[in-house]
Amino acid sequence: MKSKTTLRWENGQWRSLPDDAITPEWPLSIGIYDAQQDETIDLAITMRSPGNDEALIYGYLFTEGIIQRASDIAAIKLISPSEALVTLAAQVDFQPANYHRFGYTNSSCGLCGKTDLEQLERTLYHFPIPGQPIVSPEVLTQLPQALTQQQHLFSQTGGIHAAALFDSYGQLLFLQEDVGRHNALDKLIGNSMLQAQFPWRDKLVLLSGRISYELVQKAATAGTPILAAIGAPSSLAIQLAEETGMTLIGFLRRDRLNVYTYPERVMGHSTM
Repeated sequence: MKSKTTLRWENGQWRSLPDDAITPEWPLSIGIYDAQQDETIDLAITMRSPGNDEALIYGYLFTEGIIQRASDIAAIKLISPSEALVTLAAQVDFQPANYHRFGYTNSSCGLCGKTDLEQLERTLYHFPIPGQPIVSPEVLTQLPQALTQQQHLFSQTGGIHAAALFDSYGQLLFLQEDVGRHNALDKLIGNSMLQAQFPWRDKLVLLSGRISYELVQKAATAGTPILAAIGAPSSLAIQLAEETGMTLIGFLRRDRLNVYTYPERVMGHSTM
């Protein structure tokens, strides 16, 4: 964690913050090693918070549709703090042209550089069980506090996103933080794959910010039945949740929540 001397204007006076914690952000270049051709294929450069890079790579490759299970990766070599080399298992049919991106993926973008919608549609592998699990509003409204209590980087910097996985009783299973919303979710997916708790057909996911189309797309690849967030969903996020059978919840607070799709999972309610 880096710190910087910062000037703050507060209550009509200037004061110095000599050890102001700053959100870490650094590029990670991901390459795929082709053993047959003995060459490296540059896949993407993503801006992320360093740490849990292996989980990030597993999640990223899964949500891109390159791998379907943890065993599809034979090895990950972290060449430097900003460069990783992935060797895929022999059974993986990787076609580089299908995953070409223009430029890099910044910390706020999950779809930057994708060239067509077919790249998004081919990544959906898992779908939730209709009507399951059923979670009460009382359990859901307790989740933001549980998330806040475990957001260690956010408490230090105030500038980090989180993605958390809960069971249907509201028990926190995994939490990942990153400067990028999409990276946090990729890390959560990758961590679950490595821990053999995947797909998420009986789990629910909570995001610290708003819900965009690409976040629903990533959650859909994992079979997420309930995706909740502190913020609002976009119109395309709601549409994709409807299409993939996912219950979408926004504006989750201690005393309220909005349900946009499949409300029957929230204590069996079948009407809006």
